[in-house]
Amino acid sequence: MAAQRTSGGSGGWLLVLFGLLMVIIGAPLVYGGVQLIGLGGSWYYALAGLGVIASGILYMMRRKAGLWLYGFVFLATVGWALWESGLEFWPLIPRLVAPAVIAIPALLLAPLFPSSDGKSRKAAPFALAGLLVVALAATGFYAFAPHGVTRNEFAKVEPTPSVPPAAASATDWRHYGRTPAGTRYAPIDQINRDNVDQLEVAWTFRSGDTPSGSAQDQSTPLFVDGTLYTCSPTNIVNALNPDTGEVKWTYDPKAKSVLWQRCRGVSYYEPVPAPAQAEAPAPAAPADGTAAPAAPVVAASNACAARIVMTTIDARLIQLDAKTGELCQDFGNGGIVDLKSGMGEIKDGFYFQTSAPTVTRDLIMVGGWVWDNVETGEPSGAVRAFSARTGELVWAWDLGNPAITKLPPEGESYTRGTPNVWSTPAYDEALGLVYLPTGNATPDFFGAHRSKAAEDYTASVVALDIATGRERWKFQTVHHDIWDYDVPAQPALYDVPDGKGGTVPALIQLTKRGQIFMLDRRDGKPIAEVEERPVPQTGGVPEDFLSPTQPYSVGMPSIGTEPFTEARMWGATPYDQLYCRIEFKKMRYEGEFTPPGLTRSIIFPGYYGGMNWGSAAIDEARGLLIVNDIRMPQFAQLMPREETDTYGGSAAHDGLSQQKGTPYGALKNGFMSPLGVPCHQPPYGTFTGIDLKSRQIVWQVPAGTLQDTGPLGMKTGLQIPIGMPTLGGPIATSGGVVFYAGTQDYYLRALDVETGEELWKGRLPVGAQATPMTFVSPDSGTQYVVISAGGARQSPDRGDYVVAYKLSKKN
Repeated sequence: MAAQRTSGGSGGWLLVLFGLLMVIIGAPLVYGGVQLIGLGGSWYYALAGLGVIASGILYMMRRKAGLWLYGFVFLATVGWALWESGLEFWPLIPRLVAPAVIAIPALLLAPLFPSSDGKSRKAAPFALAGLLVVALAATGFYAFAPHGVTRNEFAKVEPTPSVPPAAASATDWRHYGRTPAGTRYAPIDQINRDNVDQLEVAWTFRSGDTPSGSAQDQSTPLFVDGTLYTCSPTNIVNALNPDTGEVKWTYDPKAKSVLWQRCRGVSYYEPVPAPAQAEAPAPAAPADGTAAPAAPVVAASNACAARIVMTTIDARLIQLDAKTGELCQDFGNGGIVDLKSGMGEIKDGFYFQTSAPTVTRDLIMVGGWVWDNVETGEPSGAVRAFSARTGELVWAWDLGNPAITKLPPEGESYTRGTPNVWSTPAYDEALGLVYLPTGNATPDFFGAHRSKAAEDYTASVVALDIATGRERWKFQTVHHDIWDYDVPAQPALYDVPDGKGGTVPALIQLTKRGQIFMLDRRDGKPIAEVEERPVPQTGGVPEDFLSPTQPYSVGMPSIGTEPFTEARMWGATPYDQLYCRIEFKKMRYEGEFTPPGLTRSIIFPGYYGGMNWGSAAIDEARGLLIVNDIRMPQFAQLMPREETDTYGGSAAHDGLSQQKGTPYGALKNGFMSPLGVPCHQPPYGTFTGIDLKSRQIVWQVPAGTLQDTGPLGMKTGLQIPIGMPTLGGPIATSGGVVFYAGTQDYYLRALDVETGEELWKGRLPVGAQATPMTFVSPDSGTQYVVISAGGARQSPDRGDYVVAYKLSKKN
């Protein structure tokens, strides 16, 4: 009778209800697990699901064997998880947390099972349940610590400034990358590792231009001669007082585009005054009777002195008086040059500029952005140089027709459908070279139609003579690119140790592939070894071809390039992890450069990176390269023309792209679980410090937390440093601090440049995806760190903020 009393009443029904829950939990595991086995995947899920169902049935029958069976399933799960993942924290979470949670009520219900002597034994199961509760609590606590951290020692090198001190004021930020070398290094140490935790908001400015739709705020302000210059997504320029954020002047070009509204920055130009006519008389006519060369032009008294140079999202080049914001009337047509000239037909939204123009030697050099993947024969990738004084075209580089050196012949255009330069070049004034990062000949995922010139220059770094625009050398990072692996980042110029007590002038190029190429910037030859490796050759479409090899920078670390395997699939729960495993096995993946075809294939590193347009920072005093990356795989699938035309679509990146003029459209997107969680294990983005002397990783830490994102797009509010995708770039200072803001959570961060340790973070009103900058105000002597915050990528929270930080007064 005692045994009956133990198993009867409400306690018995609890066993039945729990057993039913176990059956419900196990059924999807069996269903998905059988699919996975059929695809050649792991047997674990089907077997574990059967075990959970059988355990549930035994619970419903009120038999204690159900507890023993689940205990066996749990221990087998632990063994399997350790076999697949080792002791890595994040890979173990979806494998062990849910089974442990289920084990707790399984143990707590143990006293309700009938016993032969009628006694209820609670001590052992309650103790085990308590241990699991403690273990889960410890896991939750441990989740708030960064995982996958790398830290190594390194030997500092002597500073090797990338540009002469006279080229840029040490306390200004005169170029997009602070200097023409694009190192984003500020030799300022008022804010340093010892006091950076005392930063506070100095002022906040709001532009009134809040991005919406595909618009993004990616502006890095300039600071020159006591004024801060910033631009908004629709190219509204504001000149600000650096100490108060008050507006000195505003210029609105009324620029419009149907998509991709962004302004990464403006440029500054200060012409060297022409000599007075009395000091430079007109030259005498030559004896042969030919015309005499023109006398030096004397600037008109009403001409602009210092100038802000900008481009717009409707393809205009504009010069403004840096003091007043008024158009410089001696430039172009009343201060404006039409960049559509010579480009042929330009459909709405198909060609404009998003990056700051490059200004040097009285020249303004511009490339352009094109609407990827819509059709063949889109506007040319030609790069042009205009006189910074007059706006006249000085030279053009048309890689498809080198004979065109200025405007194309009447009725013609620059070569259409050639790789473009949408990112930011760097230049070396001493060598007289400008370095161009090139993209693809659109569309990105099919290339049989491309010309030889397009093939030769896609995804490359090209060095041009600044004075003439003629090519000096080129280096290609991807052959026959059909994965959208544009070279997105501004090259970084730095003199690296040569191992013999001297230095070599280097160009360091980040790529979407996670490869880092180190080239001699004099001739483009690799300094760090580059090796051609065989890549996959099957699975593509018959109309296209594949390169048999691709270049790998084996002499430098690669970032985020670990090969995909089924075991690396991840999810917030066992269910979405199982879903991701099934989808992985359905797709084609033979490693990097798996070709797009008629079935879905995985692109990893993805076409967002690796590294993207944020570029690198180099601590010139320590010889450390600082990079941030994205680890988000995508899938791609080519769709026959008839099917593509039926569905429609005009996506430049994620979604269905028409690729008109080719036999196929392209469907591509992120490889995500139904919960909106990436299908591979964290981190999804990191910060990395690389020693440029040893060419080894010194430190690597996860980038950002889950606080402002989460499954199904819901904010978790949890500062769990899982490592999130990053956009924008870092900066470094001589104070030993790296500043960065382009994470998915809403913070500006300060890291120790030698260890990657987070020293401070300041909450932003919304997220950011711009690169910060820093300067010292000449009026107050105060160092500021400034960031544009318009919203993190994929975040619904948008704003129009420019936020400046300084040390608190008590410091």
